[in-house]
Amino acid sequence: MPRVHVKPELIRWARERAGRSIEEYAVRFRKLDEWENGASQPTMKQLEAFAKATHVPFGYFFLPEPPEERLPIPDLRTMRNQDIRHPSPDLLDTIHAMQRRQAWLREDRIECESEPMDFVGSAHLADDADAIGREMRRLLGLSDGWAGHIRTWQEAVGELRRAIEQLGVMAVINGVVGNNTHRTLDVEEFRGFALSDAYAPLIFVNGADAKSAQMFTLAHELAHIWLGESALTDSGLMSEPSRDMESWCDRAAAEFLVPARELNALWRTIRDQASPFEEIARSFKVSPIVAGRRAMDLRLVDRDSFFDFYREYIARGRTQSPTGSGGDFYHNQNTRVGEMFATQVIRAAKGGRLSFREAYDLTGLSGGAFQEYAHRLGMDMPGRFS
Repeated sequence: MPRVHVKPELIRWARERAGRSIEEYAVRFRKLDEWENGASQPTMKQLEAFAKATHVPFGYFFLPEPPEERLPIPDLRTMRNQDIRHPSPDLLDTIHAMQRRQAWLREDRIECESEPMDFVGSAHLADDADAIGREMRRLLGLSDGWAGHIRTWQEAVGELRRAIEQLGVMAVINGVVGNNTHRTLDVEEFRGFALSDAYAPLIFVNGADAKSAQMFTLAHELAHIWLGESALTDSGLMSEPSRDMESWCDRAAAEFLVPARELNALWRTIRDQASPFEEIARSFKVSPIVAGRRAMDLRLVDRDSFFDFYREYIARGRTQSPTGSGGDFYHNQNTRVGEMFATQVIRAAKGGRLSFREAYDLTGLSGGAFQEYAHRLGMDMPGRFS
């Protein structure tokens, strides 16, 4: 059987890029070690299967040397694992997919003569972050104590995401690449990113993270939109950001989610309770760590009290909570695609401004799935499958 000549370093690069060892691929590719040391070559079929398994574009294997892949947006992560030498295929594919959505929506809105959004890039690092956090909250129409009236963190995340989308910002929450449940996004690699644009701003939150953490990430990335700055982040008040921009966004997000005035009022009634930070977390639907850090920053507790709680909380292994990956497929599309974006795409496809093939690519849905989701949004397509 004819073999394909591929440089061993390209085979090795593809495997390492996928973050896998030779042993992990041993069952499917028994001669992988020989491919990597040049002792043998794969067949065309084997190489195609290997490209699919490693999520590498097939043509890359015929390059003279491994390509240098770089993140297409600024990297502001502050807790990076030292073992991460390059972005994972899952992260790169996710960013590129969101950039395609943004580019299409930007063009569509401009063609429809939409006005640029005044709030995008309206803030500056010299501005008071707390004041911007309050302005963000005002523009989203979130009243005092809004989160306290919501039963669960999951419902609060959904409510906040919808409020952001009503502002015109795409807000995507997904814990996998597209709809591929075999490609889970790694929270240790990133928690979210923002793609700033005056016509089509986009926020992406890693849905594999705890719901309470997703709340903070949504607010943090929204602050990036207010600054008009795209960025990849690992937002969270305990990340000890070394960059002024991340610190500013953290402060804006903290005031947005846990306003000082509301927390000071609540504190008078809970400060003598056994677990005041847990009570703050329930009231504002944030993590207890964010709640405790906010109390410390407002000087309601001293540093020793907070860090004693922080160490004990981590020792209990409660920095994350189960998020689940199941649920109704079409309901999941409300966060993976977003009703606002999906509605725009469906309208364009119905109006002939967008081909069905392009609509499928943008939403990650095809054929009957696309038709059914349109139906559930109340936008039946011509020739919908029965």
